[in-house]
Amino acid sequence: MPLFFRKKKLSQESQKRLEYQLCLSKEAGADDILDLSACELPEVPSSAFSICRVLQKKVLILHTNEVKSLLPKGCEISSLATLKVLDLHDNKLTSLPGDIGKLSSLQILNVEKNHLKVLPESIGDLRLLQTLNLKGNSLTELPSSVGSLRSLRTLDLSDNKIVQLPNALVYIRTLESFTLDAATMTYPPASVCTEGTESIQRFLCSELGEEYCPPSQYLLPVLETECGTHSSDCVDTADEAWKSKFNDYEKRKEQKQQEKLAFEWQLEEKKKEHTQFMLMNNSRKENILNSVRQERERTEQGVSQQQRAQEAERVLVLERVRQAEDGISSRISTMLMDKNRQKKSAEFLQAMEEDRIRMEHLTAITQEEANSLRKKEVAVAMQKMLSESCVMSLLQEASDFRRKSLVNEAHRSMESLDRKFDKVFSLQVLDKSKAVAHILQEEEMQKAAFQALQLQKDAVHGYIRNQIKLIESELMQLTRLEIKRRNLDAENLQEVLVEQRTTLSDLLQQLLKQKEQREQELRQVLAEMERKSESNQQNYWMIQYQRLLDAKPLSLRMQEAGVEKELVNLLCKLSAQHYLPIMAHHRVTTEALRHMNASDLKKLGINEMGIQKALLNWAREHHPEGACKAVQLEEEEAVVAPTAPSPHSPPTPPNVSTFQYPSPPLTPGTPVTPSAPSPVEGPGTSECVVCMETGSQVIFLPCGHVCCCHGCSGALQTCPLCRSVISQRVRLYTS
Repeated sequence: MPLFFRKKKLSQESQKRLEYQLCLSKEAGADDILDLSACELPEVPSSAFSICRVLQKKVLILHTNEVKSLLPKGCEISSLATLKVLDLHDNKLTSLPGDIGKLSSLQILNVEKNHLKVLPESIGDLRLLQTLNLKGNSLTELPSSVGSLRSLRTLDLSDNKIVQLPNALVYIRTLESFTLDAATMTYPPASVCTEGTESIQRFLCSELGEEYCPPSQYLLPVLETECGTHSSDCVDTADEAWKSKFNDYEKRKEQKQQEKLAFEWQLEEKKKEHTQFMLMNNSRKENILNSVRQERERTEQGVSQQQRAQEAERVLVLERVRQAEDGISSRISTMLMDKNRQKKSAEFLQAMEEDRIRMEHLTAITQEEANSLRKKEVAVAMQKMLSESCVMSLLQEASDFRRKSLVNEAHRSMESLDRKFDKVFSLQVLDKSKAVAHILQEEEMQKAAFQALQLQKDAVHGYIRNQIKLIESELMQLTRLEIKRRNLDAENLQEVLVEQRTTLSDLLQQLLKQKEQREQELRQVLAEMERKSESNQQNYWMIQYQRLLDAKPLSLRMQEAGVEKELVNLLCKLSAQHYLPIMAHHRVTTEALRHMNASDLKKLGINEMGIQKALLNWAREHHPEGACKAVQLEEEEAVVAPTAPSPHSPPTPPNVSTFQYPSPPLTPGTPVTPSAPSPVEGPGTSECVVCMETGSQVIFLPCGHVCCCHGCSGALQTCPLCRSVISQRVRLYTS
């Protein structure tokens, strides 16, 4: 709110009308009416109070203005003591003066269409008041002093918030016309109020135990008082005019006449000056308006073109976001269904896997296994496993050190990184024979290699890792969608994204706990094997490593049991054993391969062209020539057709005979990749929201947002996007 503001200036017509009315009221022989209506007055002029006090005005009309308070500063209500009629309707009054009861001669008070909320208690002192119009205000109740208006004949309370009437209205015996909103009344009831004034008065009399009398019996004294007052006023006015003002009447009349002539002459001069000024500015205005009109037309054309382009781009982006959201929703629902469906089977597989591990690891090593130990191959595999884990740890340390050193000491970072990478390179070019001999001699290194291979070959642990990778990618896409929606100011589907992100974060927490439990179980099994191993057994850990390396997962063996042996042998010859779970899940047989083509195999997840051709050629050899020709024709059509439709040609509908296969389930041996591309690709969608320099690398739990890099996430206690408390951080490693 500004500290200083200018008062609203009156228009020329309102100013002229106000000056004319004030001059007219001061003229000799003027009537008892002061009319200041429709002058756009923000407050009553103080000169009006002076005129009413000096000239003994009886009627003051102030309707159709913007008056907020009846009394201006420095004025008193006693200046209006001679008023009989006060018309204030259609203003902005919020309250009446507290000492309005001093208007002892007032007979008519009209405050219709104002903003009154409360009436003062002193209104009951208006003993001669006959008409009170309170229509169109915000009154909620009437004061009990209203009962003292013994001369009131007309009362209008319609278009207010009054639902109850005071019992003091019983004492207004002269009330003839009573208007109110009967439908909203609670006391007296609406049924009583709809019957009229007499019914209301009778009801209130019965409530107080008073006897009802018609108002005609009480009107005679009121009328006599009115007539007496009027005659006495006339006599007093005449006496006072003859005694106190007769001597000055002629002088005042001449003076007013001269003032009126001077005022009219000034108005004429101002009018001439204004006309000349308007004529001078008309030409300038026309030129300015023409130039402004032309400039506005050019601006509007440019703005309309820009708006159309922005709207088209916004619609396109929103459509892409909606498609990405639909894809994410379908993948989340599929993931939840797969999780519920595989929950029981996972428990069964976990139990059988634990039994198998205990039976195989805790049994004694036979002499045949000791003789058939491929020491050199196992040692090479162990050395490769240990070197890879060491290289990965060193690379991670070097990457973190490089990121920190780039900020703090940029000029010395290259030398330190060169030393780090020289160390890594020296580890990679170690003498393989020395490493093999060292591994053969060091039992602890053999044990560490076996532990690493055990964690890698474990089916349950691999299944959990794949699920975690999938959930991490989905959380990153959901965070990109939320940031994109905030940039586009589209919040209509924000709740759906929040629910999906909450569900995925809960699943991620559960999987992290399962992963820790599984690693603890494997460490316990390893400790039990170490306790029960024979002290004199040679190459114990190398034999166990070779056994684990040659073993197949239980899930793979169960799936191989449901596939034809010839098809399994063909996949083994083609070195495509990783497609065996897909073939088992979709129950693909030789008969099914006869009706499939290369596009159908690609939909199943078999993307290598050589394996597709080998499977189809193998299927042709096992069915008649007619079917072979049909399959060959379908394959030729699939090869000839373009991989993607041209932008000008409509997309062709899919063939009716094409099989629609669902995506294969996630098994421990199946690599996890998202089924759809990143929903929103563009600059700034995956960068850190704190530093805006590097990509997002950390998942905040429990909210599930992926919005910060590793360096900025350490100092945060709450999520920058949703402001929820961070209980856990999960680091993302991307290639």
